Amino acid sequence: MNRALSIRSSNRSGGTAGSSTSSHLHGSGSGSTRRGFSLSSLRGTIQPELSKRLFRLIKSENNLVSAHETAAKERVSIATQLSEWGEQTGDEAISDVSDKVGVVLSEIGELEDNYAHALDESRGTLKTIRNTEKSVQPSRDGKNKIADEIAKLKAKEPESTKLVVLEQELVRAEAENLVAEAQLTNITRQKLKEAYQAEFIATIERADKQIVLARHGLRLLQLLDDTPVVPGDTREGYRHASQARQILNDAEDDLREWRLPENLLAGEESKYVSTTSSPVQSQGQSPPSNVTNVGNTRAPVPGEVAAPAIGA
Repeated sequence: MNRALSIRSSNRSGGTAGSSTSSHLHGSGSGSTRRGFSLSSLRGTIQPELSKRLFRLIKSENNLVSAHETAAKERVSIATQLSEWGEQTGDEAISDVSDKVGVVLSEIGELEDNYAHALDESRGTLKTIRNTEKSVQPSRDGKNKIADEIAKLKAKEPESTKLVVLEQELVRAEAENLVAEAQLTNITRQKLKEAYQAEFIATIERADKQIVLARHGLRLLQLLDDTPVVPGDTREGYRHASQARQILNDAEDDLREWRLPENLLAGEESKYVSTTSSPVQSQGQSPPSNVTNVGNTRAPVPGEVAAPAIGA
C-alpha cells in the first residue's frame, strides 16, 4: 500500500519529505493549490461603498490562509529536521522513534495545509456576496440620483413637466432596485451560511484528526525507554521497531476511517457545543468514537504505558 513508515526515505531521494510522506499517511495530498498573485487582484483597490467592508474582510482572510500555509510548511520542515537529528545520534531507539514521530508531525503539517485550502474555498464563497453587493450599488445610486433630481426640481420649478418623466423613471428605478435588493439578501444569507459552515466543518475535521495523530504520537513515545542508566551499564537493546511501524499503520487506518458525525448538521448541533476543544458528550450521550477516542481504539503495544486521555 506504499505506506510511508519513515520520513527519511523520501528526503534522501527527492528532498521533499514532507509532501510525499504526509500524502501517503493521510490518504489524500494537497491536490489543489491556490492561485498566486495576478493583475486581476489589483481591481480591488477601488470598491463601491456597499462592498468595502466585505472586501477588507476577504483580504484579511487571505492573510489568514497564508499564515496557515506557512505553519504547515514549517511543521513539515521541523518533522524532517527531527528525523535527521535522531539518525545522527547513533542511538537506534532515538533514531527510530524520532523518525516515526517525524512522520506524525509531518502529517499534522499536511492537515494544516488542507485546512488552509478549506479556508480559501470559504473565502471564495464570500466573494459571491461581495460581487453581488458591487452589482447592487449602481441600482441604489441610480435610484437615489433620480430622487435627488426630483427634489431639486421641485424646489426650483414645482410646475415643470419634467417632474412627471422623472417620477416615472423613479418608479422603474425603485422596481429594479427592489429586485436587486431581494437578490442580495437571498445570496447573502445563503453564501454566508455556506462559507462558514464549510469553515467550521474543516475546523472540526482538523481538530479531530490532530487528536488522533497526537494520541498515536504519545503511543510512539512510550516505546522509548527513558530509565536512567549509571555509567558503565549497557542499556537494553531496542526491540520495538515493528510496534512503531504498526502504530503508524493504526494512525493511517484511523485517519482513513474518520467521518463527520452524521447528525452534526441535522439540528442536533447542541450536542457538540462544549468548552473543550473537540466535540464531546452532552445531554448524557457518549462522544462519537471516531472523534475523540480514535487513538485509544487500538490494542496497546506490548510493554507500552497507556497514553493519558485528552482532558484527563
